[in-house]
Amino acid sequence: MLDVETLHPRDLSPADLRLWREMQAAEPAFSNPLLGPDFARAVGAVRDDARVAVIRRDGETLGFLPHHRRPGAMARPIGSPLSDYHGLVSRRFAGLNGAEVLRAADLTSFRYTGLVDPYNVFGPTEQKLAHVIALGNTDAETYLEAVRAASPKKIKNWRRLDNKLEREMGTIELVAGDRSPEAFDQLIAWKREQLERTGVHDFLRPEWTRNLMLDMFQKQEGPFQGLMICLYAGGELVAGHFGVRLDGVYHPWIASTNPAYGEWSPGQIFFMRAIAAMPELGLHRYDLGPGHDHYKGAYALSQTSIGEGTSTAATMAGRVAHSLDGVMAMAGSRGAGPVGRLSRRMDAIASVELTVGGRMRGLVGAFANQAQRRHG
Repeated sequence: MLDVETLHPRDLSPADLRLWREMQAAEPAFSNPLLGPDFARAVGAVRDDARVAVIRRDGETLGFLPHHRRPGAMARPIGSPLSDYHGLVSRRFAGLNGAEVLRAADLTSFRYTGLVDPYNVFGPTEQKLAHVIALGNTDAETYLEAVRAASPKKIKNWRRLDNKLEREMGTIELVAGDRSPEAFDQLIAWKREQLERTGVHDFLRPEWTRNLMLDMFQKQEGPFQGLMICLYAGGELVAGHFGVRLDGVYHPWIASTNPAYGEWSPGQIFFMRAIAAMPELGLHRYDLGPGHDHYKGAYALSQTSIGEGTSTAATMAGRVAHSLDGVMAMAGSRGAGPVGRLSRRMDAIASVELTVGGRMRGLVGAFANQAQRRHG
């Protein structure tokens, strides 16, 4: 029988932290920084509702499920929507069943959008692809040659733009491990402008996400820390990524470009130079996450499958939640149409907005965006 103790991340014991890190290190699928205890603790520093279900059987710790407990006893991934990857980190042969874990944790359901589940704890689920730049045993130049071979026309064009940008705007410089507060603030501002322009919910508006970003920007010690990589032309910031790393694995949260430099496609120029800088930074994996296949796919020669859906507890409340999720799926909540777009936006609002006012503003914006699409 399972015994689940639910704790705030700050209350995890040194033994818990050690075991979690050991489980993460033992399984390559868990290598992303977002799946470890340090990310859970970073979120816990800015959100009081952060929780970790510590799963035990007969006194032995088998796994950890970090989450936020939301209305209706629904669990959402900790740090969502900044947690592109999430899941239950456990021992390989723990024999865990997701429905039983949720019941023991007094949760009705677990809503996920980027589930990493190498041990099939939550069973079959709808899959989508995430993009990965993985050097493996090759050097950066060999990897870049493979990129050129896979997309010769695109890479030729982007190299032409690289040369054009340097010729017209000045020397191009990639600053790997940039510590400029001004550049950090600018990347955030450009991202927020992009979110507003494209009608995506502004996940950077709530105080907790801004504080988490700033905390990680300031954290520069230990295997888990923030990392900003910026591209400059003639001394002016034109593009950059900011996110978190764990040892040799980097996961960017923010990818921003200077709107004034759009004709040079600085985001594409950035990738070529960032890949070349990976060995210097001690990185072997640059995890880009799902979505935006049109530009990520040219540089990320590897993909990984992640799950999207809802798992429910082995309880009556869980069965009700399962039925409701099925009805929403039949209505198109996971499709590419209007219902799917609205559903994903409302899901993002529910994840990131912690106040009634924030949720109301988000909902008004979501419906306004849908109306604009219909009449556009």
